[in-house]
Amino acid sequence: MTATTPSLDPAQHADRSMSRRRLRRREYLLFLAFIAPNVILLAVFAYWPVLYNAYLSMTSWNLLSETKPWIWFANYVDMFTDPEFGAVVWHTIVFSGGIVIISIILGLAVAILLDQKLRGRNLVRTFSFAPHIVSGAAVGTIWLYIFDPSYGLLKVLLQAVGVTSPAWMTDSAWALPGLIIVYVWKTAGFIAVIYLAGLQGLPNDLYEAAKIDRAGPITTFFRITLPLLSPVTFFVVVTSIIGSFQAFDVIAVMTEGGPGTATTTLSWYVYEQAFQAFDAGHAGAGAMIMFVLLVLITAAQARFTRNRVHYQ
Repeated sequence: MTATTPSLDPAQHADRSMSRRRLRRREYLLFLAFIAPNVILLAVFAYWPVLYNAYLSMTSWNLLSETKPWIWFANYVDMFTDPEFGAVVWHTIVFSGGIVIISIILGLAVAILLDQKLRGRNLVRTFSFAPHIVSGAAVGTIWLYIFDPSYGLLKVLLQAVGVTSPAWMTDSAWALPGLIIVYVWKTAGFIAVIYLAGLQGLPNDLYEAAKIDRAGPITTFFRITLPLLSPVTFFVVVTSIIGSFQAFDVIAVMTEGGPGTATTTLSWYVYEQAFQAFDAGHAGAGAMIMFVLLVLITAAQARFTRNRVHYQ
């Protein structure tokens, strides 16, 4: 004998349908109430500046006049036909690539060292992270004295091994490598702390299995540690690329884009065009190119690492 559910008359069915719609409407309103503050903040402080900058990149405006003549893509044509702008893009790529590659290698090495049971490692962790929280202006000032070819600390150390210190910040061949060294010193500690957190969260059972299989430390590192750290690596690569593209303070203190244009990156180029040449159109175009490059690099990296990032 089977139980049968009583059928609803049309009025009761309509009431239940209306109650469901009201409940769904309340859920939508609650969802909108929760996300509205974030959406408004993003729209005002993130999306609108990008759109307005795209508009300025198609104008000829000196930041002072009331009118902004519309010139379409003339600023972009000027930039892409200017050999000096090609050098600026190349400096940005070399600068960013050097920082990212060296910082990740050095940061991972420091993290592995700090993950060992060593005396005073907490103090070393603090010292390694300290440069990241120091202002860029202070870091640039300190390293100007270190790099000074007449009385700098680096000159003393190089003289001890019989090497003459180059004119780091005034020689176009050494200025960009010098800036890379400074930014690596500033960012490697942060990357080391991030990697250290990742190392401390790795499962021990895989390492115990590797010991049973008599796997050596090199094999264990490349077959277990690196694959398990791939989400951390993906994070630090993306944040390091974005941070290096936006680097400005140390360049402003140490070289001001010189000598010549040897250390002029896209971020400094945008500043020069906007606040020294008073050319908002070229500054906006440079900022849009930097934005597009960051989007393309991040998207390409996400696509390339999609099957190489292993989440636990």
